[in-house]
This record gives sequence, C-alpha cells and structure tokens, in this order.
Amino acid sequence: MTVPGIGTRKRSATPTSRAAPVRRTKHSASARSPSWRNDSPRRSSSPLPSRHPRSLPTSSWTSPWPASARSTSAAEIRGRRPPIRILVGVTRRRALIISFLLAAACSGTDAVPGTTAPATTTTVAATTTTTLPPPTTTTSTTTTVPPVPFDPAGATIPAMQAAMTEGRLTAVTLTRFYLLRIQEFDDGLDAIIYVNPRAILEAAALDRERAAGAVRGPLHGIPVVLKDNIGTADMPTTAGSLSLDGFIPTADATQVARLRAAGAIVIAKTNLHEFARDILTVSSLGGQTRNPYDTARYPGGSSGGTGAALAAEFAAAGLGTDTCGSVRLPAAFNHLYGLRPTIGLTPTDGVIPLSYTEDTVGPMARHVIDLAILMDATAATGSRYTAAAEGGSLQGVRIGVIDALFEPSDPAVTARVQGALELMAANGAEVVSAPIPNIVGLRGNATGVFLREFRFALDEYLAGQPDAPVESLAEIVASGKYHPIITAQLQRALAATLDSAEYRAALDRRPIVRDAVTDWMDDNDLDALAYPASTYAPATIGSNQRGNNCGTASVGGLPALVVPAGFTPNGLPVGLELMGRQYAEETLIAIAAGYEQVAPEWTPPEL
Repeated sequence: MTVPGIGTRKRSATPTSRAAPVRRTKHSASARSPSWRNDSPRRSSSPLPSRHPRSLPTSSWTSPWPASARSTSAAEIRGRRPPIRILVGVTRRRALIISFLLAAACSGTDAVPGTTAPATTTTVAATTTTTLPPPTTTTSTTTTVPPVPFDPAGATIPAMQAAMTEGRLTAVTLTRFYLLRIQEFDDGLDAIIYVNPRAILEAAALDRERAAGAVRGPLHGIPVVLKDNIGTADMPTTAGSLSLDGFIPTADATQVARLRAAGAIVIAKTNLHEFARDILTVSSLGGQTRNPYDTARYPGGSSGGTGAALAAEFAAAGLGTDTCGSVRLPAAFNHLYGLRPTIGLTPTDGVIPLSYTEDTVGPMARHVIDLAILMDATAATGSRYTAAAEGGSLQGVRIGVIDALFEPSDPAVTARVQGALELMAANGAEVVSAPIPNIVGLRGNATGVFLREFRFALDEYLAGQPDAPVESLAEIVASGKYHPIITAQLQRALAATLDSAEYRAALDRRPIVRDAVTDWMDDNDLDALAYPASTYAPATIGSNQRGNNCGTASVGGLPALVVPAGFTPNGLPVGLELMGRQYAEETLIAIAAGYEQVAPEWTPPEL
C-alpha cells in the first residue's frame, strides 16, 4: 500500500527562508572523592577469564557516604519528583498520520490480514443425565478460549517474542502500542523527527512470516528507533539539519540493513544534537528534545532523541552513535543501558559522520538483554552477546574505581554512583581503587580529533550521495540552514586542517591512553573500570551541561557501558560507566547483567 504524504517530520526550531509551521510550545558544590582501603582477601570465583591467575594484593572499599544518602526508594523518588509538564494533545499532522496508520492496522483489530493468530484450545466435557432409563448420555463440546493479552509496557524483547509465540501479541499490535505512545507523548518531548509511514505494513508482513513458520530471530517483529544520522533508504536521514531536509540516502546503513534482515521494524528516526556536535540534543529540524524524567532538563546527547524515546517507551530498543559520550550520556540521563562498542566492532558505513577516528554506533535499551540482542544483530562478530547477558554474574568480578574521574561533581550524583558500587560489592564483586597515573592528563582534550576531522569526513560522505541537497560543509554554512547553537563549531570546522601539530598530537595520545588503561587492568587483574558517566545530573534547558566523562574511553578507542545507578533525591537519573579492554564487550555485558539482577527494577518516567 502506498501512503502519499505520510511521514512525520518535526517543525523547524530555527528561522529560515521558508514559511515556518506554527509550533505549539509549553511551558549544585563539589563532592568529596570516594575513599578506598586496601585490606581485603581476593575472591577467586570469577566466571570471567583471568588474565593473571597469580595471587595479587587486593583492596576493598568502604563508602564514606551514610546509608541514608545512598538509598532512595522508587516511591520516595516519585513523591519528590517535581511534576512533569507536557503538552496536552498532539499536533494535528501527527494525529492524522498516526490515526491513518492505526486504521491500516486491520481496522483496529489484532488480526493480521491473511493470518490467524494462534489460540489456546480447551476441551470441556459437559455431562447431561436424563430421567429416562439408561444409558446416560455424555456430550462433548469444544470451546476456543482467547489467549490472555500481553502488556508490552516495560517488557524485555525475549518476553515480547514469547508472547508472540503464544499468540498473545502480534507485531502489528506491538507497533500500534508504540505509535500510540508517540502520538500521546512526543509533543512534550520532541524525541522523534520522523515516523515510518510503513511501520504497520511491515509489521503485518512479519506477522505473516511468523504464521508461515518463518521466524528470523529474536528481533522478528520488534520495533526499534534510530538516531537520524544513521542512514535509511526509505526515510529521510538529516542529522537534524534543515540543510539536509528531505534527504534520503541511496542505501541503508550497514547496521540498518542488518537490523531489518533480523526482522526489526524501524518505527521512527530520533532527534539529535545537530550533526552530533554536542551533548544537548537541539537541532534546526527537531528542536530541543526534553528529558522524560523532567521535561525542563536536557536528555543528554548527542543521541538524546533515542534516549528520551526509549525512556518514554516509543520502541523496544534503539541505536545511537557515540564519538564522545553520545550514547553513554543519554543512557545515564534517561535511566537506560547504553554501550559504546570498541572502534571498528560495529560498522559505521552509511552514517553521517563526525569523525573518521572516533565514531561508533551503539545500542541503548531499558534492559541488558535487549542491548545484547541488538549487538548480536549488528556487530561484526558472531552471536555471543546474548549468551553473555544470560550468564551474567557479579561473583568474583574485579572492578577498579578511577577516583580521578569523580571530580568535580554534584554530591547527589556521587552518592548514587557510590550506592551502585556498594550494591555490586554486596553481591559478589570486588570493588578496588584504580589510581591510574595521570589518566586525565594523558587523554588531553577529548575533542581534539573529531573537531578537526568533521569537515573532511562530512564532505566525503556527501560526495557519495548524489541526491544530497548540499555537497559540502561550506555549502551548509553558506545556506544558513542550521541551528545557531552550532555556528561557532561549524566555523571552526571550516578552518580546521589535518596537517597540524595539534591534530597529530591528538592522534598520538590515543595508543598512550589505551595502553595506560589496559596495562593497569592487566597488572591488577581487573575486569572493568568504573566511574560516573556524568558527574552532574541533567542540567536545566538553557544552562550549561557539565560533567561528561566521555574522554578516556573515546580517546583510547575502548568499549564502555553505562548502567542506571538510581536517581538523585529530586528524581533525576544517574549513570555508572564501566570501561573495559578492547573487544571486551561480552565481559561488560555480563557484569551489567549481573548488576541488573540485583538492582531495582526499571522505573518509567511519569509522563
């Protein structure tokens, strides 16, 4: 079915020469560093491979924070959280579009054209005895009992798949569930730039495949969202910029092609900080994305649209890109799990680039198992991450805490991170100090590489896209079709050169940082290093966002995984970041899964 004119795009946040549609609007001190003591015996029951089996001196950790400062219940958080202000109603355009999509979904029923959902059949014997002489007659009737409907809210992808197998859920029903949430809540969040006009039709086709016995895998019929710098051949890919408004790439990005081959449904494209240039998630095409846990605050960035969309349950999982914190910061600020993979592990072909050297594509999800399933579908290696999540444990794991990355900080954030580390220690992990010498000085300016590479990487990408409306960064700047917030960054990028001592020095730091981290981990038999993903909570929109701890993993080209560490007393999410050796994603996922088993259940925002 062809649906002309369907496909939701957000309104411009920046004045341009075109007529702008009417847009409805709505309306912290340094913490002291953790202290660590070196006095406990080493545990030896780690399920993870040991690099150094020899006996090592170890250390244990006692938090300096009182218990009352380290634990806040979900009920208390909800009670203290300021009311979240969202728009009532939705734009007429999105309402009409999504209503049309829902009408196409089998006229509001769960049945899929050409298929019959499996049903549970129960045989009931009804006995009737007459007053006449024997024999007594018995008649049997067969009653079809509809399956109990499945509620997708907060569910894992494996739970969704099980419900589909049992006939309690279809891909059409699941897609409709998420479309309705986008319709109801996104005008208060601005997480979505574009809604897939074929989402329901794709879901129906996947349901027909399932009915025919052809299930592609754990992502079959599962809706996902993509950051809008990840190329899609059937929807615009804009990097949030009016200069690329309406641009459709010649082919899907490699990651997108792999997701679709696995049966995933790309339900929507999400907002980002324009061209992924910063951590606030504001763009000329998508406007300012807001944090679902407090819509007066930033969602992190640059993949803040994906983060906000997943927190608001607009999809089961999603992809972002990470150059310096762009997956990890939104994961921390939106109470999610988010992984920056090792450079080169996940392909970046078809992604509008920021950097040749430091770009990577990574998954974000509400549950570790969902993140692992996306990694299995998109990474360059064979399926192994789901198994790591399923076998996750904290027993015998050694985690080193980088004290230097706790300062400067908000005491409330530090307390939450300390609480998460205490929880790990109480459930089998050894938490020790990791005073890597001069770790902050070694990494230098974490932006030194990508600030200089952006123009060259973008121009090369545009040269390979004959349908792109612009051919170079210079043309974008000349057009004026971008958000004013990135003006100075674009001007610096135009003036940058790859033939400079500063750029060469920034490249030279990369192996130095990688080796410093890896050698310390090897010498101390550590499985991961830990520190706050951000030392400050999400800032109020319009103010400066501080605390991004992206630099060490980005400069070193190392994997890092953020886990939710709870909430500050006023209900703002906090994230703990775990960094590992190159290609140690399995280890990080196993640790995160072990942590999830003992951590409080995922807490949705009060939209």
